[in-house]
Amino acid sequence: MAPPRLYLDWNATSPLHPQARAAVLRAMDLFGNPNSVHGEGRTVRAAIERARRQVATLAGADPAHVIFTSGATEAANMVLTPEFRMGRTLLAIGQLYYSAVEHPAVREGGRFPKEQTTEIPVTEAGVVDLDALGTLLAAHDKSSGLPMVAVMLVNNETGIVQPIADVAKIVQAHGGLLVVDAVQAAGRLKLDINAFGADFMIISSHKLGGPKGTGALITRGEVLMPRPLIHGGGQEKGHRSGTENSLAVIGFGAAAEAAVAEFDQRNEAVSALRDRLETGMKGAAPDVVIYGGAGQRVSNTTFFTLPGLKAETGQIAFDLEGVALSAGSACSSGKVGESHVLVAMGRDPKLGALRISLGFATTEEEIDKAISVFAKIAARRKPAGEVA
Repeated sequence: MAPPRLYLDWNATSPLHPQARAAVLRAMDLFGNPNSVHGEGRTVRAAIERARRQVATLAGADPAHVIFTSGATEAANMVLTPEFRMGRTLLAIGQLYYSAVEHPAVREGGRFPKEQTTEIPVTEAGVVDLDALGTLLAAHDKSSGLPMVAVMLVNNETGIVQPIADVAKIVQAHGGLLVVDAVQAAGRLKLDINAFGADFMIISSHKLGGPKGTGALITRGEVLMPRPLIHGGGQEKGHRSGTENSLAVIGFGAAAEAAVAEFDQRNEAVSALRDRLETGMKGAAPDVVIYGGAGQRVSNTTFFTLPGLKAETGQIAFDLEGVALSAGSACSSGKVGESHVLVAMGRDPKLGALRISLGFATTEEEIDKAISVFAKIAARRKPAGEVA
């Protein structure tokens, strides 16, 4: 019998949290349409509204400002649009500015034409260049509409935390809107949309122990809103039509509640495991390059290059040893190519990098196994100057 596999790709997706699994199983007996006025419909509606409150607590937001979507990508496409309304008044957004290390769902620009998007450079440390942001916004053509800035809170590859409060001050000084992708931050950092100074925040269920197929766009208010992406029956107060995916939404709410309740314990344990992992990696291969190690990172992520080993070769080698990890983002249809994050940081992207990400169920025994496998693979590398 083959030994059990080791899952170290929590940034790609998280296994279901037991609390979320139990909530989904209970919800399978709730068959009413949440938009029906009869008892069966009202029962499902009550469960969805409870989930809305749970997600709002996680985000530090008002439950009335939580819009459920099919996931973070839909939420990004919904909010990244040049067409907004302030009450009943049309409001134009003239340009989208996004950081060079954003997730592809944001880098693609949503509903903005390509010529209305501008990339904000980052420093060698992988942090958004605040001076460059200020210069770009100072030069923004106000006659075209307001500027919109999209900066992620935590990078999905490196785990590096962005200075969102500082970004918000610059955006506000230039009368812009700030969109924060908090997908990798949820459950790993304490979220508060108001304290961040964000106008909109994006969260995904399956990154924090909930089911796939749902996410949320969190808003700071209800006056300034994007033109709906999906039209129809007017669900979610008309912002996102379509009958809600009640099973996934209810599971999302339960996962959010667990993330809040377990926050301190979970992050303390995961941080210790990540430190144990990186100490072991450095002991086995002193030349390993760990990105973001000198700055602020979330507690669960290690993004590294092993000189002499291509990322795709390394990913296959780990997989054959029973260890699941990623070569950067897992949201590009299985492609393994140059990391745009490494390019943006001014690093040589030829070898690429591998990402190990941990979660609430990771154990010391699993970390020790990962170190052992890492040591074995590191020992098989080609000599310096050659690439396996």
